[in-house]
Amino acid sequence: MSEEITLRPVTAGDLDLFEGEFSGPEGTGEYQWFGFGSPAGLRRQFEQTGLLGPDGGVLSVAESGRTVGRVEWFASTWGRPATSSCWTLAIGLVPAAHGRGIGTRAQRLLAEYLFDHTRAERLQAWTDCANLAEQRALEKAGFVREGVLRSAQWRGGRWHDQVIFSMLRAERSGGEPG
Repeated sequence: MSEEITLRPVTAGDLDLFEGEFSGPEGTGEYQWFGFGSPAGLRRQFEQTGLLGPDGGVLSVAESGRTVGRVEWFASTWGRPATSSCWTLAIGLVPAAHGRGIGTRAQRLLAEYLFDHTRAERLQAWTDCANLAEQRALEKAGFVREGVLRSAQWRGGRWHDQVIFSMLRAERSGGEPG
């Protein structure tokens, strides 16, 4: 991939792009369409925190300076929050950015950012069992497939199995470069 992929804080203009691109199934894609929702909550949170806080955040994905999507992270737990928390990662790219390695690079950059700026030991992400492109992107970014979460996500009128991936702090040098 010849274009430079970077992460940066979300701007007000990015919110317009996100609202336009991700407000319907044609923009989110079949694996991320959960129905219509109000953008007011995201805009309110942007005004209050810039979408960056101690419980997670959102960064814009830029290709050569042009916004092409977003990555986000939120706290998850596997036991008591004080001792068993980790970050869950998610990504959304505009359709024109699919299939060019941008998602792999963006998720790798987010993992590096979180290991550098938080005390996270574990990062995780999941995707639909049928979403082979995202599974490849996570593996190329250095995530390890852990298993299948059966009937874990309600979408499109039925339950869907999800594949969960993780990366541990000690594994952060794995994965393909940029």
